[in-house]
Amino acid sequence: MYEGAWNASQGELYVRGTNGAKFIYNPMEVQDGSVEVDIKFDSAAGENAGLITRVSQEAKGADSFNGYEISLAANGKKVVVGKHEQNFKHIRDIEVDCKPTEWNRLKVAMNGNKMEVFVNGKSIFVHTEDNPNLVAGKIGLRSWHSNVKFRNVRIKTDNVDEILKLRAIPQPAVSSQWASIQTGNVKADYVHDNKNAYNTNWSQCISKTGGTGKVGVANMGLNKWGIGIKKDQKYVGSLFLKGTYSGTVKVSLQSADGSHEYTVQEIDGITNGWKKFSFELTPDTTDANARFAIYIEKNGKLWVDQVTLMGTGSDLFHGLPLRNDIAQLMVDQGLTFLRYGGTMVNAPDYKFKNMIGDRAKRPQYKGHWYPHSTNGFGIEEFLQLCEAGGFVPSFAVNVGESAQDMADMIEYLNGPITSEWGKKRAEAGHPKPYNIKYIEIGNEEVIWGDIRKDYEQYIQDFNRIYDAIKSKDSKVEFISAAWWRPESPENMKMVFDALNGKAAFWDYHPWTDDDRLGSQVEGELKTMRDYFLKWDPNTTMKCALFEENGVTHDMRRALGHVTIQNAARRMGDFLLTTCAANALEPYLQNDNGWNQGQIFFNSSQAWGMPPFYATQMAAKYHKPFRVFSATHGGLDVTAATDEKKDEVVLHVSNIHDRVITADIFMQGFESPSKIKVITLSGTEKDKNTPQQPERIVPQEKVLYHTTDVKYEFPANSYTILIYQK
Repeated sequence: MYEGAWNASQGELYVRGTNGAKFIYNPMEVQDGSVEVDIKFDSAAGENAGLITRVSQEAKGADSFNGYEISLAANGKKVVVGKHEQNFKHIRDIEVDCKPTEWNRLKVAMNGNKMEVFVNGKSIFVHTEDNPNLVAGKIGLRSWHSNVKFRNVRIKTDNVDEILKLRAIPQPAVSSQWASIQTGNVKADYVHDNKNAYNTNWSQCISKTGGTGKVGVANMGLNKWGIGIKKDQKYVGSLFLKGTYSGTVKVSLQSADGSHEYTVQEIDGITNGWKKFSFELTPDTTDANARFAIYIEKNGKLWVDQVTLMGTGSDLFHGLPLRNDIAQLMVDQGLTFLRYGGTMVNAPDYKFKNMIGDRAKRPQYKGHWYPHSTNGFGIEEFLQLCEAGGFVPSFAVNVGESAQDMADMIEYLNGPITSEWGKKRAEAGHPKPYNIKYIEIGNEEVIWGDIRKDYEQYIQDFNRIYDAIKSKDSKVEFISAAWWRPESPENMKMVFDALNGKAAFWDYHPWTDDDRLGSQVEGELKTMRDYFLKWDPNTTMKCALFEENGVTHDMRRALGHVTIQNAARRMGDFLLTTCAANALEPYLQNDNGWNQGQIFFNSSQAWGMPPFYATQMAAKYHKPFRVFSATHGGLDVTAATDEKKDEVVLHVSNIHDRVITADIFMQGFESPSKIKVITLSGTEKDKNTPQQPERIVPQEKVLYHTTDVKYEFPANSYTILIYQK
């Protein structure tokens, strides 16, 4: 199972709507044969669900697998056919007419490069494709934002004709992020308790009622991938405990199966009221796949809540509760601007005041991506990261925030310690104001449709928050998050007229998962600029490109970013910044569909992907004044210099799979002392891995005593040439 809460009962498998939950049948692979299943949706309100075939390289993450997808829409009106190669590529929508809340039979027959799709016994589509990555693989079930049931999964090949038996295996009632511990012949009971939590809704209750051995729970870290620990490194943490238990509670770091205990600390003094306990653990072994355990060995009942564990010293970034290796890579990337936003801010309970104060007491809420969001990392932690890393911060707020809460927020962040909320900031450990300058109101507002009344509502929300913040701090600049629709000039003009003079920038989120999209994005930016000037020739409103979006992180995506950077240089001061999403992604653990991290990490490593290095190159050799721009002979070129004019930097993108040779003549640099060349190149799908974290990295060389230059730009490459007098 990859994502989703899957449950089996009476031969039916049920999953609630998530972002691409997958259920993979591991025992066999199918090259030629058929697979079929009955599907029934709870309602037509979801999106789609169905079969995935020839599956390989599956992992957590909506698009983290190779294979074909054949899904029935939740409204019963179409079948969606696509393919995944760690991304999603649409093949065809086929119209059907089904009653989705009744059982429908979906079947896929495969024979060589041919795939035939059937609905309720009727053939509706045949697809033929020669793809070496999708020749054979496992079969599975998939749901995309739909509550759906499956039954009668049948696999048929020349050697097999099997209907899979789906049954539920009773499991201890333990939080989904934890696992139970039972050793020896103990008698144990577990309750995931929603009545006695220290904070918000849930705590974990463990009971030992007899026998000999250990009873407890263990945590394997993010998505249960293991906790990376190092020998002789101190780890600190805390937890809240209560119970009817007179014995010793033990916390420890162990091997994944619990057979080796690397360090343990005993905790005494449990009462029937919640109490916080701190601990220190120093393992005697290095293990990238360890677990953290809490257990008891005597009879009794124990409740556990609000558990934290983190490293110390050099493991932390500037003493903050953040992994140093990850944050330091962000610094090494050369970032100067960082945005904290995205769809997470659209959750109704995403509120600033819930993100400050003692983390153990911050109320949990139903997030957009996760049903249990903790507020453990919020806007203030983000600002502390930016402060330590030297990044200019910008963050987004929920459009449902009240005027009073927004006035209090800006006073907390920017106000003097003599103010009511500035004093609270100082008491929280940060006397100095954050001096936040950029705030975005909302995120992708009205993305759901070109609906005038919804744009009108956004204007009201913007003005309420704008007025509240401006009443406390006149220096803050605002970004409009109204979804930009150039095809709807009347609605766009309405928003522009209402926010002109208030919003300094309008956020724009282009699709950039293609190395050929730079010219398209440039055209859209010019359209936005032209509309602004048409509506008001004296306007100062500009654009903030806060999300370059896609679902890949390979060399092709890096080149897409490079072409958009060149487009940004051509647009000059009309753009505040270009932000390539996303900054971070856990390796093989992506679970929201946006498989586009620049920095990847696992339990013990962090490394850059090709787009990381494209950003790093552009940042390291940035010059503010563009002096040349051209797209010629298959190359996309910009050149820039600074006030001194003793260097010119060329940014050259070759998005083609062939070498392109070009003559370069630089006026004023006819006889440069040297030309420094930095190149990032590879095949379109090249990316870095934990085993080869520097497979695709920039390569440098120097050309000396050269006048007219004839240079060969490698296939699929980003090249910087630095001319020096």
